Amino acid sequence: MNSGIFKKIMVATDGSELVKRAIDTAVDIARQNEAKLYAVYVISMGFFSMTLPTDEQWKMAFQQRIMTEGREATAYVENVGRTANVRVESIVLRGNPADEIISFAERKDIDLIVMGTQGRTGIKKFLLGSVAENVVRHSKKSVLVVRGETAEEEQ
Repeated sequence: MNSGIFKKIMVATDGSELVKRAIDTAVDIARQNEAKLYAVYVISMGFFSMTLPTDEQWKMAFQQRIMTEGREATAYVENVGRTANVRVESIVLRGNPADEIISFAERKDIDLIVMGTQGRTGIKKFLLGSVAENVVRHSKKSVLVVRGETAEEEQ
């Protein structure tokens, strides 16, 4: 029986190195609270519409590659969770990343969303990535933002 404050935790991953600290943090909190962890990867459909050429064969190959990246990113979370004896459910969503993260958290009644400050598109000069910032601003759920790098590592 779960006796912790958090019963359902979600970690948003994009498969980047910078998100690994957020994953470790989410797994640790889930372990301490005996909570279920959801590993969520969002395929940005805005990115799809802007970058895909009209060649259908190329589109299919590109979509397959993005789906593979999503499965690899969530499988990493599953492996870290398995090592810590944490139940992990992987989810790959499509749409606007911030909107999908917020919507999923609402649908699943998530107690805590854990995210990295910046992912693949992050620029070091920004404190929060745009996805993390939008989730923090608009989510009704608690959000924990974990820095991907310390100040010493950035220099």
